[in-house]
Amino acid sequence: MENQKNILDYDTVALDEAQDAVIIIDQTLLPGKIELIALHTAQEMWDAIYLLKVRGAPAIGVAAALGIYLLANRIETEDFEEFYQKFTEYKEYLDSSRPTAVNLSWALKRMDAVAVKAGREEHKTVAKVKEILHDEALQIRAEDVEVCRKIGEFGLELVKPGDGILTHCNAGQLATVKYGTATAPIYLGQERGYNFHVFADETRPLLQGARLTAFELHSAGVDVTLICDNMSASVMSKGWVQAVFVGCDRVAANGDTANKIGTSVVSAVAKQYGVPVYICAPTSTIDMATATGADICIEQRKAEEVTEMWYKERMAPEGVKVYNPAFDVTDHELIAGIVTEYGVARAPYTESLKEIMERKAQRG
Repeated sequence: MENQKNILDYDTVALDEAQDAVIIIDQTLLPGKIELIALHTAQEMWDAIYLLKVRGAPAIGVAAALGIYLLANRIETEDFEEFYQKFTEYKEYLDSSRPTAVNLSWALKRMDAVAVKAGREEHKTVAKVKEILHDEALQIRAEDVEVCRKIGEFGLELVKPGDGILTHCNAGQLATVKYGTATAPIYLGQERGYNFHVFADETRPLLQGARLTAFELHSAGVDVTLICDNMSASVMSKGWVQAVFVGCDRVAANGDTANKIGTSVVSAVAKQYGVPVYICAPTSTIDMATATGADICIEQRKAEEVTEMWYKERMAPEGVKVYNPAFDVTDHELIAGIVTEYGVARAPYTESLKEIMERKAQRG
């Protein structure tokens, strides 16, 4: 279904119980066409995540939580162990769709934990387990909105009115339920008259910056300028950028972060020009079990995304080898701070991230 309303008027990910479906914006069609699609089956959910119809670590996590609930709700048995065996099959299948974003496995593990507690430890009926899964999925979605707002508040303290901000890829509302992570300070600043000047990298090869970030910020009335990925040094050298805000898909225990390919380049350039780089990361993306960025599995994607996608004609010679990692790792030494919903972590990250996770556990 096509819509003419502002892109920000629509939920990125939502549960439609009447349709028995997860409703998402098909982000592969943006900005030319806004289309909401309903995901009913496990295959449709897997494809939507893998094909980037829904993307951005937080949004993927929410979609997985809502999706596993819907799939679990259709399992027809009153025996918990039989139910749980099928639930586990669905969970592992969805978890295989994308390997780098930790939110996917985080959300599925959280849903798994409540199912086990309710069914195996508390001996609740399968019907009751399904109710608990329903409530947990909606709780994950609600928490995403609140987490992003808090990241925005902490991030806003790092900049001042009139600053230039550069961002890479899309860590905006389209990557979450609302506000975004890296764009949360921008949106809150927009509400409060900060008049930021934002530079959005186009973000090759999938153009999330051009198609998504520039689209949603422009729709919100933000002063946004689109630049090619290789222009970051140019705008920084002119003094137009006072801070870099980017999202991430996984944070290692030492503060190394995996984000969309090209983020490490931006961070190295920013270091050269004395521009602080801030990683906006919900604690759900912090993986204390991963020691360093070298331990993060980097997703490799199809060559066609580089050679053919978005072009009317193929833009590379037939048969040429293509290296197409979806993410790269930014060394913690290039990062000025990691902005979470519990505050800003600073170096040494092995200590500050541990403190933030302990704070989360105490409040949780």
